[in-house]
Amino acid sequence: DIRPALPVFFKCCTFSSFRHLSNHSTPFSFRFNDSDHLKDPDLYSDKSDREGEQDHEESDPEGLEKSEESDSDTSERQDDSYIDLDPNEHLRETPYLEQSHEELGEAGEAAQTETVSEENKSLIWTLLKQVRPGMDLSKVVLPTFILEQRSFLDKLSDYYYHADFLSEAAIEENAYNRMKKVVKWYISGFYKKPKGLKKPYNPIIGETFRCMWLHQKTNSKTFYIAEQVSHHPPVSAFYVSNRKDGFCLSGSILAKSKFYGNSLSAILDGEARLTFLNRGEDYVMNMPYAHCKGILYGTMTLELGGQITIACEKTGYSAQLEFKLKPFLGSSDSVNQVSGKIKLGKEVLATLEGHWDSEIFINDKKTGTMDTFWNPTPDLRQSRLTRCTVPPEEQGEYESERLWQHVTRAINNKDQTEATNEKFILEEAQRKSARERKAKCEEWIPALFEQDSVTGEWHYRYADTRPWDPLNDLIQFEKDGCIQTKVRHRTPMVRSGSLISLRHKSKHNSRLRKKGADLSELQSAIESIKQTQEDINRSISVLRSRAAGRVEGSSFLQQRDYVIIVFLILLQVLINYIFK
Repeated sequence: DIRPALPVFFKCCTFSSFRHLSNHSTPFSFRFNDSDHLKDPDLYSDKSDREGEQDHEESDPEGLEKSEESDSDTSERQDDSYIDLDPNEHLRETPYLEQSHEELGEAGEAAQTETVSEENKSLIWTLLKQVRPGMDLSKVVLPTFILEQRSFLDKLSDYYYHADFLSEAAIEENAYNRMKKVVKWYISGFYKKPKGLKKPYNPIIGETFRCMWLHQKTNSKTFYIAEQVSHHPPVSAFYVSNRKDGFCLSGSILAKSKFYGNSLSAILDGEARLTFLNRGEDYVMNMPYAHCKGILYGTMTLELGGQITIACEKTGYSAQLEFKLKPFLGSSDSVNQVSGKIKLGKEVLATLEGHWDSEIFINDKKTGTMDTFWNPTPDLRQSRLTRCTVPPEEQGEYESERLWQHVTRAINNKDQTEATNEKFILEEAQRKSARERKAKCEEWIPALFEQDSVTGEWHYRYADTRPWDPLNDLIQFEKDGCIQTKVRHRTPMVRSGSLISLRHKSKHNSRLRKKGADLSELQSAIESIKQTQEDINRSISVLRSRAAGRVEGSSFLQQRDYVIIVFLILLQVLINYIFK
């Protein structure tokens, strides 16, 4: 069989597997089997971390600046990121409906293989004639029969069905346990995979998608906002927020794909930054790539591969994961393998081993005990958070479901000709708009995200990273793509181009203030010494006059006068030496 087609489209599609960014599981449906040694305050507790931070702050002014970055006064947000309505007034928010259908693939290799029908093999051969080994497939037109009926922006949201793991991590006092919960949440984003090898729609520039998850345990909501901020290169920006539970996550992804003959790889180039609002901790992580093999011969199979790092600079904890491709002569047990380790600095505290779509074990290096770290059992899958989406009638013109509705309907009706025509209409409209902007020398300005001029990173315009205030904050909600908070009383806000820029400015201003204070102190010391020097000169002049008078009346000075003169001369020499 030539199962070539499906994978080609995978360029940025293989994201079905990439749920890494954040699926989430049963709210508090399990606990980590942490042994007693984890309670050792000198080994893993935040107390030792805080003591180290205090020492650092005393000796390094920048340490203080880091601790101030999470303060509410420096949070990046706009005036419309909150409202101070009457507590009894009805909220004008986006209506959401519970997701009616969701596809969940089975564990193992079965859900990651595809057999191409005879009628589509000729299309695949035609497609392969357009490409060559090493070529980027981002501009290749893909046949519609390999498309999954949703946008890539929608596909990325699959990572947050277990956002309650992050809710648990945000209130976990032990830094080591927090890292373990973050790693568990990260891994929980991969097992949700549809049957077969399908590629989501490539988002149109300006396309947006929004959804949210309900947390029954904490009576909160996790909101997800995504926008296609660039088409060439294809960049998708996203923002996730649950202020009440104390976390937010942001990032952007540049989707790339490479063709290698009998295989291709879909690469997600970018980072995600998870922030715990009450702690000022950032966990920076990257993503694995999807590898599809068997395009020309053999069984077409999709796998995940690559080295992943999750690191928190503030606590010093990090995790490294390796997603392994199946060896050439490997058995079915070698499919979807993952291994890793959790570290504090360079010290390895625990190792991980297992399969990312089934059971993973953790081996604590200090106690030597091995426990189940992650296992997406049927019970756990059933207790996942409920996802809610915006009804089609409430969606804007460029929202994913409404934008692609005609293509989706044609694919569901198995009308590939109609699906291709509808897809062409959307893509041609995008190309026409691009030509018009180029002719007018205009650049596309995203509606919900803006790019940092210093770092090049994309940031959500309405991001609010203040810790939740239960006395003032009433409810977090979303309206027209803007995630907002209803409050009792309006609080001071700071507007900035981006949080990164604000941090740079904060550090720079702090250094300037410190230098200014040092210069002021030095100037005061110089003025004081000058005054002292003038007093000494006047005293010497008086002594000289007295000495001259005594010489006239007596041939020698008293011993006391000699001592004073010598002392003043030595003091004068010392002052001249210091300010030489």
